[in-house]
Amino acid sequence: MATMVAFLNLVIMLSVVSTGKSLSLNYYENTCPKVECIVAKAVKDATAKDKTVPAALLRMHFHDCFIRGCDASVLLNSKGNSKAEKDGPPNVSLHAFYVIDAAKKALEAACPGVVSCADILALAARDAVFLSGGPTWDVSKGRKDGRTSKASETIQLPAPTFNLSQLRQSFSQRGLSGENLVALSGGHTLGFSHCSSFRSRLHNFSATHDVDPSLNPTFAAKLKSICPVKNQAKKAGTTMDPSSATFDNTYYRLILQNKGLFSSDQALLDNPDTKNLVTKFATSQKAFYQAFAESMIKMSSINGGQEVRKDCRVVN
Repeated sequence: MATMVAFLNLVIMLSVVSTGKSLSLNYYENTCPKVECIVAKAVKDATAKDKTVPAALLRMHFHDCFIRGCDASVLLNSKGNSKAEKDGPPNVSLHAFYVIDAAKKALEAACPGVVSCADILALAARDAVFLSGGPTWDVSKGRKDGRTSKASETIQLPAPTFNLSQLRQSFSQRGLSGENLVALSGGHTLGFSHCSSFRSRLHNFSATHDVDPSLNPTFAAKLKSICPVKNQAKKAGTTMDPSSATFDNTYYRLILQNKGLFSSDQALLDNPDTKNLVTKFATSQKAFYQAFAESMIKMSSINGGQEVRKDCRVVN
C-alpha cells in the first residue's frame, strides 16, 4: 500500500512538473522581446514559397509533444546507430525542419543562447495555423529542450488505425480530454497523407468486407484508384481534405458524410459524446476554432526539457 501511495505521489508530482507551471506569456520580455516577430517571419517566408509548410509545422509540433512533452526532441538528428525520433516510422514523412533552423539562426543573431527550440516550434505551429486562415492564441513560453530522442518511442504516437478507446487512452495519458481529442483531430484539415496511412481500409479490411463499411462507397472507390493493390505510384496519396491548405471545419463535415480519411477520424462517430462534438464543430467553425486554440494551449504546455540548444538538431 505504501508503495502504491508513493507511486501515486510521484505521478502527481510529474503531472505538476509537466503541465507548464513555469511557462509565461512574457518569458522573453526582457531577454528577447522580438521572439514572436522573428519566428512569424520565418514561417511566413517559408509558406510563401511552399504551401505545405503550415501542415508540416503543425504535425511536427504534435509529434514532438506526444513523446516526451514539447521539448523539441523531434528536431534532434540521429547519431550513428542511435536513431532519433525523426527517423522513427511515423516521423519519416515529417518535413520543413529548415523553417525551425531559419528561425533559430535569426534568434541566435538577435539574442544568443536565450530562446529554446521547443518554444520556437510551439510558436511556429500557432503561426502556421493562423497563416492558413485558422485561429490564433497566446503562446506561453519558457519551455526547455530535451536531450533524449529515441526512434523506438515513436510507437507511442496515436496511429491512423486507432479506434476510439485507443485514441482516448493516448490523449488521457497526456492529460488531454475527449473534447481536446476531437478538437485537435481537426488539425487533419491541413496537409497530405500517403496511402500507407489508410490503405488497410481499402483492401482486405476484414473477413467479411474487402473495404471498410464505414467508408462512403464513392469516396472508397476514389481512394482505391489512387492506392491500388499493385503498381501504385511511389508517393501516392491524397490531401487530408479538399481545402488542404486552408484551416477550416471541412474535416468534420466530411466525417459526417463517412469521408474521414483515417480509421481514427471516422472513429470519432463511435460514441455519442465525441459524435456530438464532431457535429458541433461541423456546424460552427467558431466553436471549432475556440476549442482548437484552447486544446493547443493545453497540449503545448506539456514540457520536460533541460536546456536551451544552440543548434536545434544537436544537444549542447
